[in-house]
Amino acid sequence: MKILITGASGFIGSFIIEEALKRGLDTWAAVRGSSSKAYLQDERINLIALNLSSREELIEQLRPHQFDYVVHAAGVTKCIDKRDFRRINTEGTKNLVQALQQLQMPLKRFVYLSSLSVFGAIREQQPYEEIRETDTPRPNTEYGRSKLEAEQWLDTLKDFPYVILRPTGVYGPRERDYFLMAKSIKGHSDFAVGYKRQDITFVYVSDVVQAVFLAIEKGQTGRKYFLSDGEVYQSTTFSDLIHEELGRPWWIRITAPVWVLRIVTFFGEHIGRMTGKISALNNDKYNILRQRNWRCDIQPAIDELGYQPQVKLKEGVRRSIKWYKEQGWL
Repeated sequence: MKILITGASGFIGSFIIEEALKRGLDTWAAVRGSSSKAYLQDERINLIALNLSSREELIEQLRPHQFDYVVHAAGVTKCIDKRDFRRINTEGTKNLVQALQQLQMPLKRFVYLSSLSVFGAIREQQPYEEIRETDTPRPNTEYGRSKLEAEQWLDTLKDFPYVILRPTGVYGPRERDYFLMAKSIKGHSDFAVGYKRQDITFVYVSDVVQAVFLAIEKGQTGRKYFLSDGEVYQSTTFSDLIHEELGRPWWIRITAPVWVLRIVTFFGEHIGRMTGKISALNNDKYNILRQRNWRCDIQPAIDELGYQPQVKLKEGVRRSIKWYKEQGWL
């Protein structure tokens, strides 16, 4: 069986590649010319250059191949120009699928990596309730809107075997955004936002990979599944666990009101545009950090896919910090 994985050089994509190889699949990694190949060194990996910005180029690039499965993990979570979210996450998905359709690729399954962020800040009246697939999405970030548009477009297709996965915050070795928190704590400071209770959910990268292959094997066309580790944490839990794994260095924990974050991200966004460098503190980040309810209902994934999260947060943080130390990141 032949599998194509987009976003293969990225955090989640590189782990999907490794699992595909373990399963003995003929594994193809879609990359751009500028993509790092650091996690694509296995000689069994076949590299293929795909331009998701052009349907015409994709058709020619894909024409020599017949794939059984496609996992679309490519996308952006941060952009200087907010229009790039839609160009890459929405239009890139359309271009890929339309190219596959025009080539009449005999796909058995197309797995799309979306996000819990497509729902935005809903069910935020305490006590918080799990976000369910029957809820109406109200994304509050450009990232979430671009992912939702891609989902909605897939929903218009007939006879296309797609399954959508909506993971919550994904962390693990190779991840860079949550790593910044570990770096800050090692530097003796931790920063939190807002005084209202915040319920957070996480999913370790290997459990996302587990869900991808379960979706390939058992997913029903058109279904959408939330992914988390099945637990709910408080906003300080993640940093507490990082602090513990780092040997409990002295630290200052600062909790600022939401309006302070608004000021910081406003200037971060504008500085990013002026310098051409993407800032981690941007308008999307403001909406993500102020959101209070990240609970989600993973029971459909358990019932229909057989999904069983294996790594809870304490163990996942331990593995992640160990890797960061071994790689010299910390």
